[in-house]
Amino acid sequence: MSDDMPAGATDEAIRRDQTRTADTRPMRRQGSRVARPDARPPARGQRRPGAGPKRKRRGCLAALLFLVVVLAGAAAAVYFALFAPVVETAPGQPVQMEIPKGASTSEIGELLANSGVIGNPLMFRVSLRMSGETAPLKAGVYDLTTGMDYEAAARALRAGPPIEYFTLAIPEGWTIPQIAKRVEEKAGIPAAEFEQLAATGASQFDHAFLADNTTGSLQGYLFPKTYRIKVGSNAHDIANVMLEQFGKETAALDMSLAAERGLDMHDIVTIASIIEREARVAQDRPLISSVIYNRLKRNMMLEICATVQFVVGNKPRLLYKDLRVESPYNTYLHKGLPPGPIASPGLASLEAAAAPATSDYLYYVLTHKDGSHSFAKTLNEHLRYKAQAERGLK
Repeated sequence: MSDDMPAGATDEAIRRDQTRTADTRPMRRQGSRVARPDARPPARGQRRPGAGPKRKRRGCLAALLFLVVVLAGAAAAVYFALFAPVVETAPGQPVQMEIPKGASTSEIGELLANSGVIGNPLMFRVSLRMSGETAPLKAGVYDLTTGMDYEAAARALRAGPPIEYFTLAIPEGWTIPQIAKRVEEKAGIPAAEFEQLAATGASQFDHAFLADNTTGSLQGYLFPKTYRIKVGSNAHDIANVMLEQFGKETAALDMSLAAERGLDMHDIVTIASIIEREARVAQDRPLISSVIYNRLKRNMMLEICATVQFVVGNKPRLLYKDLRVESPYNTYLHKGLPPGPIASPGLASLEAAAAPATSDYLYYVLTHKDGSHSFAKTLNEHLRYKAQAERGLK
């Protein structure tokens, strides 16, 4: 015990005094904080003070962004499934379509949507369920319009087709008398009545493509096709349906070459009708057209048998005396094109007439059993082909 220690001091008092002396060691600064010299960084896995709330905020933002993306994708899927139209088309356009027997609701929705009558087939089915109506959709031929609302389309199909139709099939290459006979068979309209209208009544119809036709006849313009005609239609109605179809089929016809050669629509229909009667295989059409163009350019007689057959009544085999029958349609006697078409050409023949093949051919003759022709540039070459054909088709 030292001399300056108070009397009676104990060992415990001495230890407390030493502890107080150790706690008075100076502190060192770390940044803006005061740290003890023996301070240690947080152990691995142990959060720093204040780090937890920031990480939680970043996690919430990421989760929110993911939710927004998911909801946007779901909304887009719902839109395309229920509201996106299958085809884009102007509303109010007439559409004639057939709902086949036994078609399901899903199939009917697809047919209506693909025709532009309604926008979306799935929404059509949803609308049917929500309406609560139990009446079935009926098969038949309907006259509808594009852009109908779902309820209106459903009402029309539940009510059934308001008009009955019959089928009228007109093949390529037919003449007015042949068409008139078919109309009589299918529609009950006397053949003589229809033939009279078609042969002389062109002025009764208002179609721009008839402007160049000076014959007064609809020969060549009654477009060959299978039609659905309303029961009760008269001769004028049926002829006009065929003329309207002609307008639709020829709307995109390229007439630029014809215009360069000084040919109008009536000339093209006339050439096409000759091609229709002469060609038996598709690949011959543009070549026959080129022969017609080349002979017209050289001011040659066309000398085409089909024009004579038109005059004498489509005889299966022409005689030499038939070639001398007087008629402006006889191209063995008169240069240039006949006054008008000799039959109803199909679209392929019309396209060939407007765009002939490029060739130097001036002749052709039937030489093959499949109906194809051989084409020649000179008369001698043509005569050789003709002699071969007379010995027998290949």
